[in-house]
Amino acid sequence: MAQVKVTLSKSPIKRNARQRATVQALGLRKLNHSIIKEATPQVQGMINAVAHLLTVETI
Repeated sequence: MAQVKVTLSKSPIKRNARQRATVQALGLRKLNHSIIKEATPQVQGMINAVAHLLTVETI
């Protein structure tokens, strides 16, 4: 499966609780923190839900 590199580029402060929880569930902690995840449908849905806060690159 393909992998994606996800970087938190905007702060989840002052966002609703569901978006903050999604960012935390992805494993992102601080601004500019990056993770590499498998591009499963579940992860893609999480990324789409908070896409306005993230920068996504395919690997």
